[in-house]
Amino acid sequence: MKAIIVGMGVQGVKRKKFLKKNFISSVDPEKKTNFKQLKNVPLDSYDSVYICTPDNEKIKLIKYALKYKKNILVEKPLIAKNYQIKEIENLAKKNKVFVYTAYNHRFEPSIIKAKETIKKKTLGKIYSVRLFYGNGTALLVKKSKWRDKKKGIITDLGSHLLDICLFLFDSPIKKINLIQYNKFENKSPDQALVNIRIKNININLEMSYTMWKNSFTLDLIGSKGSLHINSLCKWSKSQVFIRKRKFPSGKPNEKIINFKKGDPTWQLENQFFLNKDKIKSKTNLTKDILINTNLNKLF
Repeated sequence: MKAIIVGMGVQGVKRKKFLKKNFISSVDPEKKTNFKQLKNVPLDSYDSVYICTPDNEKIKLIKYALKYKKNILVEKPLIAKNYQIKEIENLAKKNKVFVYTAYNHRFEPSIIKAKETIKKKTLGKIYSVRLFYGNGTALLVKKSKWRDKKKGIITDLGSHLLDICLFLFDSPIKKINLIQYNKFENKSPDQALVNIRIKNININLEMSYTMWKNSFTLDLIGSKGSLHINSLCKWSKSQVFIRKRKFPSGKPNEKIINFKKGDPTWQLENQFFLNKDKIKSKTNLTKDILINTNLNKLF
């Protein structure tokens, strides 16, 4: 596969690292790259496009790439009108190419373990779920030309959290509410608390740009036990604590699973996208429509 990258910001640079020999050229109007515009790249030089641009540029670029039957990886979130996302899905199927929105936390070892635990019903009936995702990037977001706008962190980290929930439970979001948000240092929300319901499970999602120390936690509370994740591998060793409930009460038996520090998700996601069998599969943007629909209900 021969791939080009459009947008050489932080995400684009990361993508280039993992593409290795599959990387052909880069496109960015503001940086020192091979080309300034996608239309200037010879069509016969590539078969796949990695779109790593601000949200407002994505749809136009996707439509151009689809016109010439190119496979597409687009950085999350895919923000557009739902009919536009459906049009993209239909055109991809018609042209027999693959469009994939990159939500790399689906490939996080601890989150995959949580999904396996739910599927095996180890925790029994799931009563409630809590997720927290925080970092200290408020100032970087404020200095960005395009990130400190509109829904802010709700679109950025919130879309990740919604995707994780859809990945864990394989079921649509029934209800979503914005409990509270703050604009501590940014023009747009830089901290927020959102509540959703999936399969009648109450799920609280909190996100923050003002955490200062990178933090991710996930808690699943069930009738037979609980599961706790204390970090993502990109920051530190990630641990999954699976606790078996003791009846009628008492300290639960605990199993700890360790995943070493070092982010495997970008490489795994890249392998997924470049896999020829996956490329032949039909594009399915149902989750993107679900995420987009629910984000539009907030703020």
